[in-house]
Amino acid sequence: MKRTVYDEDHEAFRSMIREFVAKEVVPHYEEWEERGIVPRELFHKLGDLGVTGFGIPEEYGGPGETGYKYQAIITEESARAAIMLGHYGLSTGMVLPYLLTLATEEQKRRWFPGIVSGDLMLCIAMTEPGAGSDLAGIRTKAELSADGRHYVLNGAKTFISGARNSELCVVVARTAPADPEDRRGGLSLLVVPTDSEGFGYGRKLQKIGLRSSDTNELSFTNVKVPVENLLGEEGNAFAYLGRNLVRERLAVGVDATARAAAAIEFTKAYVRERTVFGKPVTAFQNTKFVLAECSTEVEAAQSLVDRGIELEETGELTPADAARIKLFGTEVCGRVIDKCLQLHGGYGYMLEYPIARLYADVRVNRIYGGSSEVMKTIIAKDLGL
Repeated sequence: MKRTVYDEDHEAFRSMIREFVAKEVVPHYEEWEERGIVPRELFHKLGDLGVTGFGIPEEYGGPGETGYKYQAIITEESARAAIMLGHYGLSTGMVLPYLLTLATEEQKRRWFPGIVSGDLMLCIAMTEPGAGSDLAGIRTKAELSADGRHYVLNGAKTFISGARNSELCVVVARTAPADPEDRRGGLSLLVVPTDSEGFGYGRKLQKIGLRSSDTNELSFTNVKVPVENLLGEEGNAFAYLGRNLVRERLAVGVDATARAAAAIEFTKAYVRERTVFGKPVTAFQNTKFVLAECSTEVEAAQSLVDRGIELEETGELTPADAARIKLFGTEVCGRVIDKCLQLHGGYGYMLEYPIARLYADVRVNRIYGGSSEVMKTIIAKDLGL
């Protein structure tokens, strides 16, 4: 179906990103996957391209208000090439919005120019070994010093993407004791430089997919965080997280749908070339029917995603609708890529083929940003159930 979500300016931007990915990423991607991390220089190149500071006002060197569509295009072009730009999407699309809405004037002057240039990359530390999706169960503590000049941060986090390639980490910490009557209260956001004394890296976790993006365990041992690095109001982190998770869940849905569409294109090319029993695989009715089913599912998911992109642009995307987009998009993606891999036969299991990389990369889409089960809970509440 014809998409109407993008205009000529968006498509010109798409051409630029496609060229950048083909030149700067694809030739090196296999090496980056083997290393388990992209080079830090990649983010400086993205800064030079002008795409690390979306939404940052011009007075700080940014492009001003640009809308989410440009970020969606970068996601789609990355999917088209079956690559990942490290944790770029997380830094720019998921963490930066916290600073855009919550940073003080002083914080903006201190951080925004570096974010625009690519000198400052961002990560966020929410998940803890014992808490998982239960953010209200966070135990990492930040206690105000006696002189009131800094917080003393202690605790541990896990599954933190991009921490080794970030200069600033937004840490969710408990600044007040947990109240049994209000488990969501008492949590705050602290912006912690990753070179702070006591900021420790644990294992770099080995994943089955997304291998070019580092995922880490973190520890905080008496880390001194200046009170000037408190983001927003003390005790309001849970509300901030809930608000920003809408964008994150839309982004996951955009990525999942784009990777499912890419899988179909890779598979079409493969089945046209591959010969079985003297015929191209595309000649068999099963091949045609499977791809027809996949195409129909992706078109349905794309329509939902595009509607979500439009609503995000106008500030009307609700948490429940973002949950629907993530749930449907990721479930469709899982089914489609599985079917496409099957059409590759044994070669689909070989990492030299993009379909194998896609298969491993997308499995986490149904887990991070809130699992499919969490999405169903949010949707059910929206239905009044």
